[in-house]
Amino acid sequence: MTGIPIFFPVVAAGVFGALIGSFLNVVVWRVPRGMSIVRPASACPQCERAIAPYDNVPVLSYLVLRGRCRGCAAPISARYPAVEAGTAVWFAVVVWAGLAGAYPLAAVPVLLYWAAIGIALALIDLDHQKLPDVITLPAYIVTAALVVVASALSGEFTRLASAAAGLAALGGLYLLLHLGYPGGMGLGDVKLAGSLGMLLGWLGWPQLVVGGFSAFVVGGVFGVALMAVRGAGRRTRIPFGPFMLAGAWIGVFAGPALARLYLTATGLA
Repeated sequence: MTGIPIFFPVVAAGVFGALIGSFLNVVVWRVPRGMSIVRPASACPQCERAIAPYDNVPVLSYLVLRGRCRGCAAPISARYPAVEAGTAVWFAVVVWAGLAGAYPLAAVPVLLYWAAIGIALALIDLDHQKLPDVITLPAYIVTAALVVVASALSGEFTRLASAAAGLAALGGLYLLLHLGYPGGMGLGDVKLAGSLGMLLGWLGWPQLVVGGFSAFVVGGVFGVALMAVRGAGRRTRIPFGPFMLAGAWIGVFAGPALARLYLTATGLA
């Protein structure tokens, strides 16, 4: 699918992603604090004025208001529109890649779900060094339901077996790492690993292996860079969730290509 036909679903995905990004800002702020994501309505933290619907349009409202509250002129964090725009772009990329044949089109819904919760989990982990159960545990149920639907739509029911194997393999690996070194691998990472393994396993073994391995590569590179730039030491705590999610997306988009490259380079192909 090329040309104009692909343009409309990609743009629609971007608009939908911007709306989801606005909601993710609420999730990232409220979930770690144990607050409801439904009530009360969003308000300015300075003057407590409720945010009107016309001031809550993703990205555009921030630009119109010039980054300040309409009521008290308090500055609004630039992260809010950044999350909205980033989610919009990521949703558009996921849909575009599915239409381009990077993975089965039936996988787009589950990948959009992970695009959303992945952004929320990464930001929460960076801010609070925690991966909330209220997000990671329901991810098992939602991911399982969506991959079943994807198998039904694509007619590839054998993928469900590899999804279960991926859950056991990646979840089991992280559980062993947690038991062997609890201070280095948190239980939240273990809970995230199982559902990520289910997703990557459904897509295929190259995606699972590359996605799982890439998390440690990206995390290792970041750790070395942090030590070089900021003088971080071995005891410096670095949230690993963002690297797990980044590695998973590398597996999603580049898993088969990187696996072929490795096998060719090592003469195993």
